[in-house]
Amino acid sequence: MRRWRDWLPGLQRRLALPQTSLQLCLLGMLGGLIAAILIIIFRLAIIAIQLVFLDKADDFSSADPEIVWLLPLGGAAIIGLIAFITGYRHYRLGIPFVIHRIKTQYGIMPFRNTLNQFLGGIVALASGFSVGREGPSVHLGAYGASTVGRYLQLPYNSIRILAGCGIAAAISASFNTPLAAVIFVMEVVLREYRIHVFIPIMLASVVGALATQLVFGHDRELASLDIVAISIWHFPYLIFCGIVFGGVAFLFNQNLMRMFRWFKNWPLLLRLALAGIITAAVGFLIPDAMGAETGAIFHAVNNPTDVQLLLVIFIGKLVLTIVALGLGVPGGVIGPVFGIGIVLGTLLAIIPAIFIGDSSTAGTYAVLGMAGLMAATLHAPLAALLAVIELASNQQIILPAMVVIVTAYVTTVQFFNNKSIFMMQLDFLQMPYKLAPADDILQKVGVLALLSKEYILLNDPDDATLRQQLAQLQPPVQLLLRRNNADDTEFVAASYDVSLALSGDSAIRYQKVTGLSHQCTMAEVFALLEENREGLVYIYQENPHEPIGIIRWDQVRGLLVKQNNLL
Repeated sequence: MRRWRDWLPGLQRRLALPQTSLQLCLLGMLGGLIAAILIIIFRLAIIAIQLVFLDKADDFSSADPEIVWLLPLGGAAIIGLIAFITGYRHYRLGIPFVIHRIKTQYGIMPFRNTLNQFLGGIVALASGFSVGREGPSVHLGAYGASTVGRYLQLPYNSIRILAGCGIAAAISASFNTPLAAVIFVMEVVLREYRIHVFIPIMLASVVGALATQLVFGHDRELASLDIVAISIWHFPYLIFCGIVFGGVAFLFNQNLMRMFRWFKNWPLLLRLALAGIITAAVGFLIPDAMGAETGAIFHAVNNPTDVQLLLVIFIGKLVLTIVALGLGVPGGVIGPVFGIGIVLGTLLAIIPAIFIGDSSTAGTYAVLGMAGLMAATLHAPLAALLAVIELASNQQIILPAMVVIVTAYVTTVQFFNNKSIFMMQLDFLQMPYKLAPADDILQKVGVLALLSKEYILLNDPDDATLRQQLAQLQPPVQLLLRRNNADDTEFVAASYDVSLALSGDSAIRYQKVTGLSHQCTMAEVFALLEENREGLVYIYQENPHEPIGIIRWDQVRGLLVKQNNLL
């Protein structure tokens, strides 16, 4: 235990620097393993519950009609009960909440929110709501990996990276798409590309993929789709398909946000009850539209030319997804978007099938529909491209996917002015997710990286001792005074002030000094000193009354000037 305590401070100081390190890579892999274990338990629980009622996991068409409509009603009641037990104020869930916590709290996830997401997500997916498992997965992954950093009391800048590692491992373990998981974290969640962040996240994603392959095997969910190469003559039509995907993404995002606005003042239990009733009613008529994306894949494979069935499933899935997510059912948006895109792509494949005389390209168009709709809905074109490549396990999809993704993204952004559904939700919920340029830089550097030992600490000194120390002080050494009051202990910095001496007042100037934990970043220092643009803060480890060093304003200024000349 003593050796551990001796080793830990060095690790904390090393990880305060925004640099690639072996230690952070190993911790990222450990966080990724914890995240993957949570996701595996999550997935196994869903499958176990579904197999009690269904012949095949996520195939609600195989259940008795009486069961189909009872499942969402019972699921809504249980989700409401879980929310009541854990506390309604801990019901902010999903990827938007994780993005918010990454930007404002370094990825540290509250336990009750995570418990809500874990249990509620299991119930929602098991009972047939049209939500994705990636929403709970991202939340659980961030919690699992960031817990490692919290336990070791690592600097917050490294905990933020560990949270990203957990998210990547969780997505990788959920979909078996390690590369797409890495890009999703960088493109959507962290929204940055830095090598010291990229490397540990990549390793964590590998761990997540290996863990899920050990339990669920190497099969990919799109492996059943027959993906064939398409000739260059399809490309003009692919541009038209991309325009359709961009338009559908706009309609999806707008209607989902409309649901949020319409029912924002309804109590949670009423919203969940309404979601259960609508899902039960639509699911009773169209059971194929229930659940995540797996059912849509099954029908796209087996009925590629049945326009009526595919159209009914498309409309039903669109309605059920908007209702479930808009009314607060815990779950993600990516899974349903996959399903909707696959069905829409299969529908669009019918037109070229008429001209070429067969439906052999249906599987290819189904995958392209998934990629185009994901890119336009989430504003994640690169993640969409890599997801489709990995899920399809076929490189022939790359060129047509690039055409569809670019067309869909440009269409939805330029012609419909459509924003990412995650950013729209964050704006609606008034959860901050944007950082000022200075904060964005300073959050990446821990205070331990710039910790200064150039100070003298005096405990309740008398005037003679204080003046003697000030007379001997050599800049940049600072004089820190600890004043032990009856109620509390406070720290002040003492220095000579020539202007005070000329006015006849005491020549000694006192400035209150605030303490910050060793886990803080330079962003917290900047927040305290920015107004006066002078002074210092002291840093403590465990005891708030025992400084281990100081950070001066000139150090903050120097860091900003060095990085981007922001000050």
